[in-house]
Amino acid sequence: MLEGLLIGLQTALSFQNLLMVIGGCLIGTFIGMLPGLGPMSIIAIMIPVAISMGDPSAALILLAGVYYGAIFGGSTSSILLNAPGVAGTVASSFDGYPMAKQGKAGKALTIAAIASFAGGSIGALLLMIFAPALSTVALLFHSAEYFALMVVGLSAIAAFAGTGQVAKALMMTTLGLIMATVGEGALFNLPRFTMGIMDLQSGFGFITLAMAMFALPEALFLVLNPKTQAGKGEDIKELRVTRQEAKSIAPVIGRQSLQGFFIGVLPGAGATIASFLGYAVERNIASKEEQAEFGKGSIKGLAAPETANNAACTGSFVPLLTLGIPGSGTTAILLGALIALNVTPGPRLMIDEPQIFWAVIMSMFIGNLVLLVLNLPLIPYIAKVLTIPRNYLIPFILFFTLMGAYIGQNNATELLLLVAFGICATALRFADYPLAPLLIGFILGGMLEDNFSRSMQLYDGIAFIWERPMTLGLLVIAALLVILPSYRNRRARLRAQGVADGD
Repeated sequence: MLEGLLIGLQTALSFQNLLMVIGGCLIGTFIGMLPGLGPMSIIAIMIPVAISMGDPSAALILLAGVYYGAIFGGSTSSILLNAPGVAGTVASSFDGYPMAKQGKAGKALTIAAIASFAGGSIGALLLMIFAPALSTVALLFHSAEYFALMVVGLSAIAAFAGTGQVAKALMMTTLGLIMATVGEGALFNLPRFTMGIMDLQSGFGFITLAMAMFALPEALFLVLNPKTQAGKGEDIKELRVTRQEAKSIAPVIGRQSLQGFFIGVLPGAGATIASFLGYAVERNIASKEEQAEFGKGSIKGLAAPETANNAACTGSFVPLLTLGIPGSGTTAILLGALIALNVTPGPRLMIDEPQIFWAVIMSMFIGNLVLLVLNLPLIPYIAKVLTIPRNYLIPFILFFTLMGAYIGQNNATELLLLVAFGICATALRFADYPLAPLLIGFILGGMLEDNFSRSMQLYDGIAFIWERPMTLGLLVIAALLVILPSYRNRRARLRAQGVADGD
């Protein structure tokens, strides 16, 4: 292993590969900031460029840099405009955007940069240490376990609801699950609920729905509520994180680096689920006072998803490099690039091609440092987007929202859906319904159905629930996540009435 590390470090530090790291990080960061243009799109476009290099190490380092650079940069539009650049940064907008509205855009971007750097770096360290062993653990997860994992994600939905809004959150989650059923089903490849519209055969586009739930209502709010200010220009230079704030988010970063990485290791989980679960876990374990701050500008609520999504991004390379199994859509494209470069990922890669395996891992340390050094000095200038006059800011948001929805599916029907969903989302916001649970239900719904259908076919019914101990264990955890908060709230209510103490 030590010899492989030295070979990888030497390969990663070559002049060509250093340029690939810096170039990939810059391209990924910029693309990640633009709604709709996520890492999958740009990696697909850049595969011919990478293949033309002829050097598998340089090609994979470039594409990997674009991947975690896009996750790193995707938080910018989430925080400043409430328009998530990539799916993995949706949860960053829950507290990042309220901080920007309070005039703390600079501080929010600083926390996001530090959390992203820490999550990515700790994830790379864990990848270096545990990659061979974790590849075996990843193989233990089958369809039944993934179904149970999705249920765990849905059971934590109360974390995305405000005080007294659990019933509303459950309604929105159910609506998201219903929307996920539009299109071809997992069990039978037949169109469902498409109303004869061919463009709906593949279902609703995630980017379209994300833009409709968050970005478009924001632009409409600026029109309908002229007194609302997007941010306060005079506070933009406040970048410093106080010692107390650093002490507060340090445990969050530590926990979510570990949790995010291990979720990323599971094929099919990825940065999006890691960020949502990270946010949910931190809110659930926070004190009553801190829980009230989530969704209103909590620094923990921002640090958790930013750390988790970057750690998961690194973790997704474990199944890709050690098993040849893509952990997400983006790593599926990376797998195609590896095969095109005549590199066969799998258990033998570490032995047969150590310079590729270890060079990619070492480049992650360099890339995360590059991202931090490049982004921190630019924060005051990036945050100035909030000082753009309203009459320019609204068209700016609308342009990137419409462009993101169209490019995501390359289909004009998406624009009609975007407007329709955006108007509905604005009405729901006025009625004080949380929109995040709808999006989470939509994201997890498809994966939940796919894995449940496969499990039903394999076990000829629901016997997999008790026949697979890991599945049963995850479902028990999901039940506890639902029961314990309700029990805790009931105990608190009874104690307040003086009943629980027996008096």
